[in-house]
Amino acid sequence: MLHCERGSLALTQFKLAQVIKPELERPIALVTIDNGADHMKPTVFGRSAFESLEQILGELEADQWAALVITGKPYFFSAGADLEEFSLRGFPELAREDSRTGHELFSRVRALPYPTVAAINGACLGGGVELALHCDARTVSTAVRHFACPECLLGIVPGWGGTQLIPRLVGAETAIAFVVENPLRQNRMLDGRKAHELGFADRLLEPAEFVDESIAFVVELATDPVGARPGARPPVAPVADVFGRARAHLDDTVHGAAPAPYRALDLVEGALSGWSLDEGYRAEEDAIADLLPSPQAQASLYAFDLVEHRAKQRPPFGAEPRPVGRIGIVGAGLMATQLAALFLRRLELPLVIADVDEQALERVRGAIEAELSGLVAKGRYDEGKARFLASLVQTTTGREEFADCELVLEAVFEELELKRRVLAELEAVVGPSCVLATNTSALSVTAMAAGLEHPERVVGMHFFNPVAVLPLVEVVRGEQTDDETAATAFDLALKLRKRPLLVEDAPAFVVNRILTRLLSAVLATLERGNSIEETDEAILRLGLPMAPSVLLQMVGPRVAQHVLETLHATYPDRFPLSQTLANYADGRKEIVVIEQSPLSQDEILDTALKAIADEIHHLLEEGVVPSAADVDAALILGAGFPFWLGGITKHLEHLGISERMAS
Repeated sequence: MLHCERGSLALTQFKLAQVIKPELERPIALVTIDNGADHMKPTVFGRSAFESLEQILGELEADQWAALVITGKPYFFSAGADLEEFSLRGFPELAREDSRTGHELFSRVRALPYPTVAAINGACLGGGVELALHCDARTVSTAVRHFACPECLLGIVPGWGGTQLIPRLVGAETAIAFVVENPLRQNRMLDGRKAHELGFADRLLEPAEFVDESIAFVVELATDPVGARPGARPPVAPVADVFGRARAHLDDTVHGAAPAPYRALDLVEGALSGWSLDEGYRAEEDAIADLLPSPQAQASLYAFDLVEHRAKQRPPFGAEPRPVGRIGIVGAGLMATQLAALFLRRLELPLVIADVDEQALERVRGAIEAELSGLVAKGRYDEGKARFLASLVQTTTGREEFADCELVLEAVFEELELKRRVLAELEAVVGPSCVLATNTSALSVTAMAAGLEHPERVVGMHFFNPVAVLPLVEVVRGEQTDDETAATAFDLALKLRKRPLLVEDAPAFVVNRILTRLLSAVLATLERGNSIEETDEAILRLGLPMAPSVLLQMVGPRVAQHVLETLHATYPDRFPLSQTLANYADGRKEIVVIEQSPLSQDEILDTALKAIADEIHHLLEEGVVPSAADVDAALILGAGFPFWLGGITKHLEHLGISERMAS
């Protein structure tokens, strides 16, 4: 049903034209979904669009057409509902009415007495998918990169027939993955090829003659309705085990924290258990009426607006970014390797990688070549493109090769003196306008730049692990970082298709500071005698992507210890040192129990949330970021906090924790 786009895009219209084909006695209706905006603005369904569709349906239902093709303007079929408009309808009966309106209009498309084809030429999301499903058949372009129903990510369910038609078309397992699981996996989407492979589309067509070939397909359906369609896929029986496994997987993923994916799973199961389509529609309407006004859905809508709009806004730096045509990376560890691959794929610029260890450099080259080979195997690159990208990489054990770089990022071990030495070595060889960036996760950018002749060109660019998955980059301004340098780092992050957040220099910045405060609360719980399992289970009730113990292993106890020590040096009362973490950092998995006074799971979670709320208060008071919305965006984009928490501050407000702590 819904995909988030802003109200300014809501003037979508359905435009009707006719196509004459000599082999047909009557014309073909060609309907284009268009909003009259430039080609990069997606089409979305608001009330004006539905009014337009209702008017067009009056013409389509006249007995004068041989067939119908519905398509979109270039690059977009439809991004679904105008979420800003629908989110304001946060009352059960209004939400139910919106769902019913979509059902009624799309059902009229389904009931047209001649062949209908949805020609999916571009992004097709939420309600766009549901409209396409109400056609007899679908074509999809090989250029399509985004085909998905993201509603569960937003705390709701597909509400215009998606939960009922998808399982009937592709079976239980594919429907569960598409409707329920993919939205919870960083909003995973299908491309055109995969959508065709899974059975969502009947024909996979190249973009050059896409509309013409889609019209040819509907002509085939009109003249030979049996022969034109591929053989029907055998229906996949709704086996109880399939839904049992799916519910168990949901429990492991969201731990009961979000009702929408469970409700969507029930709807998919109902579609395959004997419901009529009308019964399924009524069940979707009930679900939308319950979910859209809920705190989880409202927080999700707020969160989506943060990451899709606020996080894309460029701050007023007062200076334009410098051009960057050649980039350097110092370091060849895991993080540096991920960064090198990202820079190469997204920027396609000459790249110099330096490390003192030649074997480490060989591993970087091998990892990059393996990634490029994988992209060739997936059809994303041809072999010529992969060879070209590989040729852009230069490795070295020296520093002179950085002389022509416009930006060099250091990603060496988190040790202040080492980083200062690397930056000093770089300053001695690079040009006067080269930006010197650091990927530090906790250290002071100001302290790193202090000994340099030009500290104003040093900036933090803190990427998050895994780099390919987490979109956040904290762009950190040191005390002397100038506007041009900050603007260059911010602009580069955007070109990498990341979401940069400008933050002031403070220990551990935003995400790691809050996560370390959470870790401190967890460690204190363990040292009271609670087990790791008890603590993990309590915190996972937030619906976080991983348990604290798993996060600690992924980050590494030594790194976590380093960040805690950095924060302890500045804020000793809020970040006490932990002998348990020190043991883990030394390779000894020993929990030091200081007192035997275990907490209940409710108490563990409440303690952790109070610690997070307190740290957010300090962050805002210090001006590390200007608003709570920036904190929420950072936690969603950099730590995987779920949308249905609203980042975190909406959840704290909903529980009354912020208010209790302020009183």
